[in-house]
Amino acid sequence: MKEKDNKIFVEKMNIHGKVVGPDEEQISKRGKYIPEIKSVLRNKIIRVPEAVYKCSGISILGTRIKSLLFTTDIALLKNHNANSVIAVYPFTPQLSIMQAIIHNASVPVFTGVGGGLTTGPRAVNLAMQAELLGAYGVVVNAPMKHDVIKQITDAIDIPLIASVVSMEDDYMGKIEAGTKILNVSGGKHTAELVRQIRRDVGSKFPIIATGGNRDELILETIEAGANAITYTPPTSAEMFNEIMRIYRTKMGDYDTVSFVNGNIQDQEEKE
Repeated sequence: MKEKDNKIFVEKMNIHGKVVGPDEEQISKRGKYIPEIKSVLRNKIIRVPEAVYKCSGISILGTRIKSLLFTTDIALLKNHNANSVIAVYPFTPQLSIMQAIIHNASVPVFTGVGGGLTTGPRAVNLAMQAELLGAYGVVVNAPMKHDVIKQITDAIDIPLIASVVSMEDDYMGKIEAGTKILNVSGGKHTAELVRQIRRDVGSKFPIIATGGNRDELILETIEAGANAITYTPPTSAEMFNEIMRIYRTKMGDYDTVSFVNGNIQDQEEKE
């Protein structure tokens, strides 16, 4: 059987995910060739920017985490190469959503349990449920009060990740209340905020931070002191919009192509 007939095959890839020539090799940071197994049907996935892997990572429950995909989209959860998923959303946390995400994700999940409107005993109970469902950690938003953080950390055996959004945020108080990891999301000021926090907490306290979608921004955040990077992928709608544009272009080139039950079919074949 010819190699091109194989449904699953090995290719030499460069760091940008492109097939390289026969005289080139994919070399890791340690100078070793990395074989890559790919699938014809599952080749199109969300790939975390290569710059993310310049960070040190955080070992959480025995798993080294460098990248966190910021999504609650089930389709994206099944088609990415990130080390983990951070699942927070602008609604009150619900057990059914939490369960669906953890069940469908193929990597560790860090799930939101409140911080704004959702707080107190409800947030504590959600955190306990998250642990029982298999979450690797729980995330609380910036407004979460220190006493509730303390109640949550006393009740669970997985790390609590507290979000920090500005210079005025009392991150030292959050750490004293039991926070194990800080999640920095300061918009365009993220790198500056990470730099300040790193000066205050020392070199060993774990910090996750948003890094943007450009390598230079990600590297700036890592150099400022972030141990892991949160990556926000394009939405399914954005990706599908590009796919549909390609389909429309192809259909414009061939007058005999039409849609039948959602599939492209040649006009002669249909007849």
